[in-house]
Amino acid sequence: MSNELPSDKKKEELKTLMKSLDVFEDDLEETFVHGSGKGGQKQNKTNNCVILKHSTSQMTIKCQKSRSRELNRFFARRLLCEKLDTLKNGTLSQKAKNIAKIQKQKKKRKKRHNEKSG
Repeated sequence: MSNELPSDKKKEELKTLMKSLDVFEDDLEETFVHGSGKGGQKQNKTNNCVILKHSTSQMTIKCQKSRSRELNRFFARRLLCEKLDTLKNGTLSQKAKNIAKIQKQKKKRKKRHNEKSG
């Protein structure tokens, strides 16, 4: 098995996340198109770019992070879940929580710097 493929643990986490967001494999329409950009001949000749369409939300995701089709399928599903989570939960979504956490850390760091220098 290649080191590039997502681990079974990550695949299971994704399935759990999809289930919690009511995203089912039957609702997904997946097409593969030629890649573009850097990556050479392999990227330009193979259908490794994934276009994932969620029929329920009419959301379309295009993913070409990797030269591997399997990895791109995984990333596309994860990105779809992220976007649906943000759409459904707003400020309570995982991505929004991470952003808020980073902003809080930066604010704290800036405050300490100002106290130290000023």
